[in-house]
Amino acid sequence: MSTNTATLQSPSVPAAKNNTRAMTVIGTLFFLFGFVTWLNSVLIPFLKQACELSDFQVYFVTFAFYISYFIMAIPSSAILRKVGFANGMSVGLLTMAVGSLIFIPAAQARSFPLFLVGLFVQGAGMTLLQAASNPYVTIIGPIESAAQRMSIMGICNKVAAMIGILLLGVLLFSDTTELSAKIETLQGAEKEAELTLLAGRVITPYIIMAIVLVGLALMVRKANLPEVKPEEESTEETAGSQHTSIFGIPYLMLGILCLFLYVGVEVLAIDSLALYGEVSGFEKNVALHLSIYSLVSLTIGYLLGIVLVPKYLSQRSALIICSIMGALFTAGALLTTGKTSVIFIILLSFAHSLMWPGIWPLAINKLGKFTKLGSAFLIMAIAGGATLPLVYGALCVEWNSRQTPYIIMIPCYLYILYYAAAGYKKGLPTN
Repeated sequence: MSTNTATLQSPSVPAAKNNTRAMTVIGTLFFLFGFVTWLNSVLIPFLKQACELSDFQVYFVTFAFYISYFIMAIPSSAILRKVGFANGMSVGLLTMAVGSLIFIPAAQARSFPLFLVGLFVQGAGMTLLQAASNPYVTIIGPIESAAQRMSIMGICNKVAAMIGILLLGVLLFSDTTELSAKIETLQGAEKEAELTLLAGRVITPYIIMAIVLVGLALMVRKANLPEVKPEEESTEETAGSQHTSIFGIPYLMLGILCLFLYVGVEVLAIDSLALYGEVSGFEKNVALHLSIYSLVSLTIGYLLGIVLVPKYLSQRSALIICSIMGALFTAGALLTTGKTSVIFIILLSFAHSLMWPGIWPLAINKLGKFTKLGSAFLIMAIAGGATLPLVYGALCVEWNSRQTPYIIMIPCYLYILYYAAAGYKKGLPTN
């Protein structure tokens, strides 16, 4: 067992009890903020209609949400150093609640820029929450089983996302076919009024979301979680002991790019699915729920990860297999048409399932004094979810196709394969 770079410290409560309570609370966090992250797959087709957007414009939904990870990651690290991991989770949840409430005036004004502000604020809260919770899960136990613990958290997240997509889809698109037909017959003020009523459908669910997030923040404050603190002494050689700058750690820098590309392809595969399904032969109300099948694929992968990693399969081997599957499934989506192509896009999520829990521990391993800053840099890499979908949307307009632009995913998987095969050990201490 390798020496962890951080420990759970609480003088009055046994460590095992602390760890169990911590994992329970964090599992609840991952469950509830899954509602926020993956509801973008519903918001994209909804706001495209309500705000009359092009394929390129609508992917600013993902841009606004995920770019906040890049902007807020370093400030989040500073906040965590000041208030600690547990309190940082509460602040993150409250920030997400504020972002949810911004949807109220955005819907009333049918203002797409204001919706983007709300999404950015939600993403800022999520950044702080991720910066606190992911290293918490990683270092709460042996590094060798970190992927297994992350897979458990991923299941909590994705089950919540499936429920959230289904519920919000019903609330926003219960009469999709009839509503779209009606709006197409209207013009001028009548059309504006109908679209404003449509936009107003998000108000109630996002008020409920804000209330739940505030309640969860209070729960975390009262849970008395054990704090994660750096080890004061360690006999193990770390990258932090070899380098004076975090930028001199090659495997971390390569891992940041790897995580950037992985998040980009994961978000693109799910958030583009509803619009791609519409042009691939699915009815609009059916296409809206296709992302649920993607989340099912992710969950199946997480379950396999719990069983296989690390007992039968190392984290690195799982990452190699997943990157190869990603490239093959993308090729399948490009070389087929209609519903078969959509099935390949859905299967991409299965390929993504063990990428996050595979990349993160490899990139953060043996960082020593740079663990928290390294975690912040890795969180910044989540901005891949802002960039790749926007590039995809621009290519959809340029090439007049929602299928061909998926080709941008193949080089991403090839790089992930490189990192899993060789990049992860560049500059890694051998002791």
